[in-house]
Parts: sequence; structure tokens; C-alpha cells
Amino acid sequence: MDLQTMTYLVVGASFALYIGIAIWARAGSTSEFYAAGGSVHPITNGMATAADWMSAASFISMAGLIANMGYGGGLFLMGWTGGYVLLAMLLAPYLRKFGKFTVPQFIGDRFYSQGASTVAVICLLTASITYIIGQMTGVGVAFSRFLGVSSDTGIYMGMAIVFAYAVFGGMKGITYTQVAQYIVLILAYTVPAVFISLQLTGNAIPQLGLGSDISGTDMALLTKLDQVVTDLGFGQYTTTTAGSKLNMFVYTMSLMIGTAGLPHVIMRFFTVAKVSDARSSAGWALIFIALLYTTAPAVGAMAKLNLHGTVNTAVGLETAADGTMKVNPEIVKARADVYATEASLVYEQRPEWMKRWEKTGLLKFEDKNGDGRIQYYNDKTKNADAQAKMDAAGWKGNELTVNADIIVLANPEIALLPNWVIALVAAGGLAAALSTAAGLLMAISAAVSHDLVKGVFVPDISEKNELLAGKIAMAVAIVISGYLGLNPPGFAAGTVALAFGIAAGSLFPAIMMGIFSKKMNKEGAMAGMLAGLFVVLFYVFAHKGIFFIKGTDFVDMIGGPNSFFGITPEAFGAIGALVNFGVAFIVDKMTKEPPPHIQAMVEAVRIPRGAKAVDGAH
Repeated sequence: MDLQTMTYLVVGASFALYIGIAIWARAGSTSEFYAAGGSVHPITNGMATAADWMSAASFISMAGLIANMGYGGGLFLMGWTGGYVLLAMLLAPYLRKFGKFTVPQFIGDRFYSQGASTVAVICLLTASITYIIGQMTGVGVAFSRFLGVSSDTGIYMGMAIVFAYAVFGGMKGITYTQVAQYIVLILAYTVPAVFISLQLTGNAIPQLGLGSDISGTDMALLTKLDQVVTDLGFGQYTTTTAGSKLNMFVYTMSLMIGTAGLPHVIMRFFTVAKVSDARSSAGWALIFIALLYTTAPAVGAMAKLNLHGTVNTAVGLETAADGTMKVNPEIVKARADVYATEASLVYEQRPEWMKRWEKTGLLKFEDKNGDGRIQYYNDKTKNADAQAKMDAAGWKGNELTVNADIIVLANPEIALLPNWVIALVAAGGLAAALSTAAGLLMAISAAVSHDLVKGVFVPDISEKNELLAGKIAMAVAIVISGYLGLNPPGFAAGTVALAFGIAAGSLFPAIMMGIFSKKMNKEGAMAGMLAGLFVVLFYVFAHKGIFFIKGTDFVDMIGGPNSFFGITPEAFGAIGALVNFGVAFIVDKMTKEPPPHIQAMVEAVRIPRGAKAVDGAH
């Protein structure tokens, strides 16, 4: 069966499964719509949380960024995984004991103010819509390649599918759909990794293959990769960092506390019956997440080596008689000349996968020296030795542009794996993007219908009309995020990092102070959230444009790109959090402390020991 037919069948079957589950598990009440009735098993919830958590950024973009950044890309692994541990240990059990459906509802009750709840809704909507833009970017990339449509058409299709199962199923439908999506995405991620690890190292476990020798040699895979990239003018793969050490630290911290402040993940802990189940499901989710996150460094490194091996024969990878990729140990050990004329791939002889990806516009070739061959290297290198060799070889500039978001999706094609594996990866990439988009839409829906409409504007609204308001909010959010996804501010993972920064600067400090500070009052919390949100958005919009609209950036006004101690906009959430905490405590000291009953409630929430099942009714 040809690749396109196989892809249609696998992706179509997965979509039919998701929509079928949503119809089977559709919500019949607000409790089922917002919290799945509070009756989800911890293992099931752990799997759904993992799917909710591992978005297009994790599946499609993270390994691509690691492939591009090398060692420095590890900050995504450390930040996101560390943040999940922070969420599971510090926040989830206490919020579950509080027994509210949503983060704004917790903030509104804890800070005894509808105003605080409304500010939290604004922060939540800003972070969640930014996050969905990243998902829609990933959906567009996946659809454009595997279904043979444009990236824009792919986004429209993704919007329709998410709308179908998120709006009809609510949290109950989303939960069971996400279990199916987790199974699809984890198989789609690990199966190709096992194949490629076997090809390159003979080790079936990718995590171990990353540290193994290349098949038939005594040279470690990472040593060979370092050789190849440094010969071609790139930084050493195993030591390159993302900017300064300060930026690496702040970036990691921003991702960590942004994770702990993300409302769509926090909401998952309201779907279990009791506090102990919240702790248990958090542990299971971490196990399910680790399966992908520990595989990502191997996927990134092996994809990088395979890509260079495809366009430069001096790397030592070649096509076997049966059409699969194999290692040539003699060339690997010899460290052949990557600048030799015959080493560069003749463009007309490029493999089929390159032709397919060129149609999407995410892979581009420009023959700058007119020799009909592909030269893929770093033409901006400061390595004088490499620069001299480039000049001597007659190279006139890098000729291949590879979007970081295609690395994982193209990886099985680059490695010449069977068609069913390539089709499975297509289904996995879409499952990752759609599952997180659905969770985010659920958070947006709950914030608008439950916290704004019912909590502020129409307190006596009927359950039926509240559900209707939630579904309308979802539909509007899909349209807005889809529109912005057509012109995203960056790669999927970079866009998602911006959303984490917004959550880190606005929601995380308020949640932390709400749980661990009896004395923090409503004035301090509101002032802190607004200050943190403003600072992060100001810095981000300066670089990316106001509401990410191209041409509206004002980076010169703040002294140029990354002008604040070299910190990138994606990393600025941690700075926003510091501002949030600082403003909150200053305002708190200048205003009166919370009422005694609020302080007593905070004291009670902080004691999870012996806690019984919490009523999930609203």
C-alpha cells in the first residue's frame, strides 16, 4: 500500500475513534462537562493528563529544537518535567482539596473577591489562547505534509475536529478521548525511535542508543555527531547552550513555574474522586510523560545525524539494497572530508521525502553556487578553519533551510522506515496537538461560562444556559486561535514557551500565595497578577508584535532584542513572576489583612492528611 493511502487510513481511523469516544462519553451535566463527574480513575486520569500535557510542542517541536540547539535544548526537558513535579507536589493536592472546578474560582474564593476571579480569567485566557496558537501551528505542519494540503487548510481542519469532540463531550468526553490519544502518540513517538536506534547503534532502547557506539565502530554516536556538526561550522552538539547561563537558568525556571500555573493541567486534578487520587494520578502522569521525554534527546540527536547523512555522504550513512538506511563503518571511522565535491548530494537525486516536504514550504533549497548539489552547513560560523574550507570548496552560503517543526515528523522518512511507521507518526503528531487544544478549550470554556457568566454577570443562570455559554466560548476561542495560528509568532515549542511565560508571570504566584500565605489579601493578589501579566506581555509584544500581529513589534523602544540582561522573551515569565510576588507583598503590607475565616480556610486547605472525598458539585 502506498504511503498516502496508508496515512489516510491510519489518521482517519484515529479521528473516527476520537469522535466516537466523545459521542459515547458526552457530558450530560455541568459536573460532567467541567470535571467529568469527579469519578475518573487515577491511572486513566494520569494517561489523560499526559496527553493533555504533551502537546504539539512536546511531540512535534521539542526534539526538533533539541536537534537544532543540542545540549541547550535540554532546558525544555528540565523546565517542563520539573514544572510538572512542582505542580504535582506543591499545588495539585491542595487545589483538589479546595474542591473547585477552575483556577479563577479558587482565586476568587481564596481572595474573597469577584475582581480577583475576573483578573485570573483575563490571565487564563491570555495564556491559553497563546498556547493554542502553538497547537494550531503543529496541526498545520502535520496536516500540510501528511494529507497533502496547505498549512492553512490543515489548521481549518484541525479547528473543525477539535470543535466536534471538545464542544459535545466536555471534560468527560475529552478525558476518554485523551486516553486514546496518549496511546496513539506514545506509540507514534517510540516505535520510530526504536527502529532508528537499531539502525544506527544496534540498541533497541533509544535512551541507551544515544550513549552507544555506532554500529560496526568503536565511535560513540554523540562523538560522531559532534565531529560532523563542528566540521560543518555548527557549534558542538553536546555543549552548546541557549544564550547565556543566566538565560538558560531563567528560561528553565520560567517553563517550570509556568507549568505549575497552567490552568488546563490543574483542571485535570478536579476529575478524580479524592485528594489521594489527585496525588496518585499525578504520579502516573509523570511516568507516562517520562516515556516520551526521556526518548526526545535520542530522537533529536539521531534525526540530526540522519539529516546530515542524507545530504552529505561523508557522514557514513547510505541506502541499503532493500531501501533502508544503513551505517558504513569504514567511512564513519575515517572522518571523510565533508567538503569534497562528491560528498554533497546531487539535488536531482534527492530522496522522495525531501520532495514531499518541499511542497509544504517547510523545507527549502536554493542553489547558491550553481553546482546542482546541496550544501547544508553554518555559513555564519566564527570557526576560521571551517570558514577557510568552505571558501576553498567554493561554497557560497547554506542552501538548505529546514524548519525545526518538521524534524520529528520527517524523521522516519529520513531513516527510510516502512510506510506504516510514517503514517503512525502522522496520527501521533495530530493526536498530541488536538488533545492539548481540547484541554485548553475546556479551561477557556470553564473560565468564561463558570467564572465570568455565572460568577459575575448572571449568578442565577440555569445549568443548561451555562453549558451553552461554555460551548459558545469554546467556539470563539477556536476561531481566534486558529486565525492567529495562520501567522504564528514562532515555532510551535517557542510559541508554547511564551504561553508558559504568561502563566508563570500571572497565575503561578497568585496560586502559590493563595495556598501558602494566610496573610496575602485580595488587593495584593490582584495587583501582583496585573503587574506580572503586564511586564511579560510588554516584553513579549516588543519582540513578537502586539497580540503577535506582524509589523507591530517595538523592540527598538526597549533597547533592541533581548535587551534585559540578554534574556529572551520566551524566558521572561520568571522575571514577571518576581515582579508579581514583589508587587503583591508591597500592596499587601499597605492594605488590611484577609478576614479571619479566610485565614482559617487557608490553614485547613494546607492539611491534606486524612482528607476525605471532596464534593465536586458547584
